[in-house]
Amino acid sequence: MSVLLKRKIQTKKAKIAVIGLGYVGLPLAVNFAKVGYKVYGLDKDQDRVDSVNKKISYISDIPTKEVAAVVGQGKLEASTDFAILADIDVHIVCVPTPLKSKYTPDIKYILSAVRTMCKYIKKNSLVIMESTTYPGTTEELIKPELEKSGLKAGKDFFLSFSPERIDPGNKKYDVTLIPKVVGGLGVVSGELTKLLYEKIIKNIHVVSSAKAAEMTKLLENSFRIINIGWINEVAMMCHKMDIDVWEIIEAANTKPFGFMAFYPGLGVGGHCIPDDPLYLYWKAKHHGFSSKYIKLSADTNTNMPGYVVGCLGEILQRKNKALSRSKILIMGATYKKDVKDLRKSPSLKLIEILQAKKCKVDYYDPIIPYLKIGNLDLTSVEFSKNVIASYDCIVIATDHTKVDYKSLLKYAKFIYDVRNVYKNTKSKKVIKF
Repeated sequence: MSVLLKRKIQTKKAKIAVIGLGYVGLPLAVNFAKVGYKVYGLDKDQDRVDSVNKKISYISDIPTKEVAAVVGQGKLEASTDFAILADIDVHIVCVPTPLKSKYTPDIKYILSAVRTMCKYIKKNSLVIMESTTYPGTTEELIKPELEKSGLKAGKDFFLSFSPERIDPGNKKYDVTLIPKVVGGLGVVSGELTKLLYEKIIKNIHVVSSAKAAEMTKLLENSFRIINIGWINEVAMMCHKMDIDVWEIIEAANTKPFGFMAFYPGLGVGGHCIPDDPLYLYWKAKHHGFSSKYIKLSADTNTNMPGYVVGCLGEILQRKNKALSRSKILIMGATYKKDVKDLRKSPSLKLIEILQAKKCKVDYYDPIIPYLKIGNLDLTSVEFSKNVIASYDCIVIATDHTKVDYKSLLKYAKFIYDVRNVYKNTKSKKVIKF
């Protein structure tokens, strides 16, 4: 093990650069700064950089007071100048990993970050990849790119993969309370990474390789997408059989073993669940293996907004109202309850489909005042008696806590409850998904 680098990590003299100040990078940067490391946050987004330097948080899970404290102490500063990397001991890469198309990974942001890093990386430094990617990326792509610097992995610098496990909006488990999986290219890389993360995270689980760590992350997210896809299929099945799927889940969940409750809805959103399993699907195909479960689940979840629109059309027709002549209000634009994040939110797709059906569609979201994304340009309507009563149907797409559901029920003509908000309410106004 590099004695110099080990000593720097142990004594908190190591200078850390976190590349990418999003929902993964900013919490890491703040927490390393809180325990005494000097941290540089690097991002190409000038607004993010300015916010950090002005001591303002733009991530709901990180209070502004925490950012203000570490910036005020001089322990955290943000920049768009990647030349700072020339004096860095630990590089942590937290950039996005989207899809080029439905089933093809796009690692351009990772490669861009690594190629920039290659210009500045010095001896006795540690590189940790946190950006989710397919198994083999760290060893097959990142290592060769970094070695173009003339330095050799495992000798001149050390390289690991440690997948992010951030759960936006989770008040119980912040980044410091979620066990960390670490896989190094070689034993020394893994040990150095473990040594670093132990300074902010209690439980570190070291696996045999970077590839094993990459696969671990994809197993976790594939487990989610498959089970969500399955319960959405069950919901459609129950709909055909005139069975309350929410009652069935509640009953099954009384079993103390062998069952884990998942709940139906519009599909999946955010960055991880919609995209990450498809990295594994793509990589498996390159090895001659087709993961039918991942593809089927992804397709099922993607099609849920369309299915909900079809159900809504049938319901309105029974009320002698054509979908195309209806005025509809969507409650909740974000992909997740109480989380200010619109990435791949199925609520947005729902709105787009309804617009294509020539409906008059508006939305209300207590934490999203306007929508200017893709083809959408809308402002959240006022939550009032007259406004609510003016719609033919209210669709509860995201069940935010900051909504007065009692008043909503009182003033609405009809509610299509996709999130089971009114599970204990008997009302002719409510039809549950």
